[in-house]
Amino acid sequence: MPTESTTAFESSLRNLDVPCTVTTVDDFPDALGEVIERPAVGVDLDIDGVSLDDADVTRSPSTGQLADAKTGVTPAALGVAAHGSVVLQSTPDGTEPVSLYPPRHVAVVRESDIVPDVRDALDWLDGEFEDGRRSAVFATGVSATGDMGALVEGVHGPAEVRVIVVEGR
Repeated sequence: MPTESTTAFESSLRNLDVPCTVTTVDDFPDALGEVIERPAVGVDLDIDGVSLDDADVTRSPSTGQLADAKTGVTPAALGVAAHGSVVLQSTPDGTEPVSLYPPRHVAVVRESDIVPDVRDALDWLDGEFEDGRRSAVFATGVSATGDMGALVEGVHGPAEVRVIVVEGR
């Protein structure tokens, strides 16, 4: 049964025109297969029972594979229900470039890692920063900029975003 935060997260994503799939660990491979466009690159998801092992996703991509990829698959450390944001941490295996360079980004988040609002996310980040962990960014919907005189999407990051929520984790 979805939590109040999960329901609010899905609603916020809908308002951003970001498709969201809520799935179980067992159904994750099918859910992922439905949202990736090949070639796809990704980084390990760090969710018990969920992996990219059987997916047609290249991990540890070369710069050429990254440049040619149509989809990047990354874990999201948190989902922020009130805004439909995902928190992406910088990782040594390349979460940032995999989330930014392909035209489609698929963020995978545990249902238990969806927090109600930014204050809860900042409380969580406090602990991360105190431990000397890497940086994190809040990503909300597709990349957009008004620097060019009009709103342009997909210039500084993905033009499409999809979110997969893994239940019960």
